[in-house]
Amino acid sequence: MTSTTDRASAQSLADALTAEGQLTAPWREAYDAVPREHFVPEVAWAVPDGPAPGYAIDRNRNATGWWNAVHSDASIVTQFDDGRSDVRRGRGVPTVSCSAPGIVFSTFAALDVHDHHRVLEIGTGTGWTASLLSHRVGERNVVSVEVDEQAAAQAKKNVKAAGYAPCLITGDGSDGWLDGAPYDRVHVTCAVERLPYTWVAQARPGGIIVAPWAPPFAQGQLVRFIVDAEGRAVGRLVRTASYMMLRSQRYALKWNPRHPQDAHQERTRLDPRAVAECPLGAGLAITALAPGVAKILAPDLTDSGRCSLLLVETGEGIGAWAAVDYVPGDPDYQVTWHGPRNLWQEVSDAYLRWISWGQPDGERFGLTIDEGGQELWLDRPDCVIRSTNAGDVRARRYHAG
Repeated sequence: MTSTTDRASAQSLADALTAEGQLTAPWREAYDAVPREHFVPEVAWAVPDGPAPGYAIDRNRNATGWWNAVHSDASIVTQFDDGRSDVRRGRGVPTVSCSAPGIVFSTFAALDVHDHHRVLEIGTGTGWTASLLSHRVGERNVVSVEVDEQAAAQAKKNVKAAGYAPCLITGDGSDGWLDGAPYDRVHVTCAVERLPYTWVAQARPGGIIVAPWAPPFAQGQLVRFIVDAEGRAVGRLVRTASYMMLRSQRYALKWNPRHPQDAHQERTRLDPRAVAECPLGAGLAITALAPGVAKILAPDLTDSGRCSLLLVETGEGIGAWAAVDYVPGDPDYQVTWHGPRNLWQEVSDAYLRWISWGQPDGERFGLTIDEGGQELWLDRPDCVIRSTNAGDVRARRYHAG
């Protein structure tokens, strides 16, 4: 049972989200009908929004602390490293969570759900959002797919206990669920670098897909796509969003330079810090013009002001890398690179090209998904950003496949 104080804290969060415009009238009713506490285990790891560190919550040891975390605008991680790590320690890669209410309802607002819509959800997680959707459109109209068997089994128990019975599928979310198509809405709760075309194909014309996009050289973004008559999904960026990756698209950024003895050496006048800390628009331009390149900023731990920008490829078994070393006071900087691509050349060219365009903000960029792949564009879908680097060994198009 819950106390009056416990219920008051839940309503206090709802009031705050409502005042901020994140929890609108149709979803306020769903929030009240589907209490979040039904979907959070007794032991978990709370991750507040902002600089505050995460912390363990244990309902048996500190019921008040557990309840306050559950009814705060924090994500609650319920699994690390696919269940191999102790959630109490908060270490490892988060792999299942109950997303923060603020981002959940912001996403639902972008999804623009209406009565009787058919909704495909990718990533059931704890089952909270599947239950919220079931309340909003009816459980028969909701299909939710979860790849993790342990999480899927627990989500089924959570959803049943909450009084709902949507179609819950254990499987690879990349495949969607064809048996329930066509869908009016596709709600994605995990990040992707490349949006699977399957989700587009299973949505009807005019259908909306809201998905977290994780471009390798920029902050994660929530993107709202609309499917057109030709079976393309055309999307614009909604807001910054950080989500766990779709399991089939996971990659770990590691600095492991191969064959350093054979590396090339050159100098650059471009400050690597400008590239490493570039605005969203520049990061998106680099994502399109230097596909598959990610960055790691490595500061000097001696507090000398030195740092290195490390560039790696996100694909498996490719091996190109580059390091650009910043030294305070130097007129130019050392570049070391190896592999079939000069990653620094591609990235720096893309950054300077973005400057030549007038430094467009991130809100001016969008994505189009079709059977052939994924394209980033500026201002209009017909203004596709493509590489003009004759030495680029990657496809000119920013492919999804």
